[in-house]
Amino acid sequence: MTDRAPQPVDRQLPTEESRDLLALVREIAQREIRPVAADEEDAGTFPRAIFTLLSEAGLLGLPYTGEYGGGEQPYEVYLQVLEELAAARLTVGLGVSVHSLSCHGLAGYGTEEQQKAHLPAMLGGGLLGAYCLSEPASGSDAASLTTKAVRDGDGWIITGTKAWITHGGVADFYTVLARTGGEGPKGITAFLVPGDAEGLTAAVPEKKMGMKGSPTAQLHFDGVRVPDTRRIGEEGQGFTIALAALDAGRLGIAACAIGVAQAALDEALTYALDRKQFGHPIADFQGLRFMLADMATKIEAGRALYLAAARLRDAGKPFSRQAAMAKLFCTDAAMAVTTDAVQVLGGYGYTADFPVERLMREAKVLQIVEGTNQIQRMVIARHLAGPESR
Repeated sequence: MTDRAPQPVDRQLPTEESRDLLALVREIAQREIRPVAADEEDAGTFPRAIFTLLSEAGLLGLPYTGEYGGGEQPYEVYLQVLEELAAARLTVGLGVSVHSLSCHGLAGYGTEEQQKAHLPAMLGGGLLGAYCLSEPASGSDAASLTTKAVRDGDGWIITGTKAWITHGGVADFYTVLARTGGEGPKGITAFLVPGDAEGLTAAVPEKKMGMKGSPTAQLHFDGVRVPDTRRIGEEGQGFTIALAALDAGRLGIAACAIGVAQAALDEALTYALDRKQFGHPIADFQGLRFMLADMATKIEAGRALYLAAARLRDAGKPFSRQAAMAKLFCTDAAMAVTTDAVQVLGGYGYTADFPVERLMREAKVLQIVEGTNQIQRMVIARHLAGPESR
């Protein structure tokens, strides 16, 4: 093995506490997550025990208040934790991002009573969450969702189907967006639904090209009753809550994408330094050196972009445009870098004996989730030029 093997990312972190936190995450990733990632993904094994471990270590509630069990970490630190986890296994990194997304509504819009009742278990009590916005006929056009919540005394009856739900069928709670009023975004309300609610069932998980260890399933709400105390925010405020959550969630996807890309670069660099042809390591050949340089540049640029957006969020400034840019650039970069990593490894890169083919398959979904990259371009353009004229 060459002594020029990839080194851990040199991160610029704000405090000694955050540096210790990243060291802990790397240790967990190296000891518990990375060694079994390939086999468990191939078998479609959901790593629930890992999420329990992360909860016990305080890593499932990092960006939330310590009053209810959160880690009180700035987003620029939380996102770098996601990057490290995703580099070890995307199912875990993206799973933590989804869990954080599912806590966002209650943490940001819930009453003090609701937060006291539910947040401690959600942030550090071993529970795992999921986020229910998309439906079979309303993905990018989320404001057209049709799942209904109808008043019933001191509660609500929820009926409908949600689709593409990460952790569908295994989550302990779901943040659900349902229609309580007329058409359009103003008729949508958010609810916190227990995973074992009567009338709530999950379909067989989707058969995906990647992230096979992370269940993605439809959820069927057949007259699910929830008390009004589980309504998040005001009636009709749900779409506003959803958009705020998605801005933060897009940064999570951006960080995960850079983690996947970094893992692919590390594999490609190690291989290029070790593999010899014509009496020299293939890393000596200019064609490959330039390819590796371009891969590293995309990663550094993506990391800088998502961290800049995170710092805006931490400062309480608008960051929606920058979140869309980060999600767009980082996920496109991940797709390009993982594809190039397969090329660097040649025939070996196309086999399951090396992880780069799995990383390439996983990178693809990141261009789709939390709003496709075409939607991100629409968001960015609206910030630049205003709404489309119709």
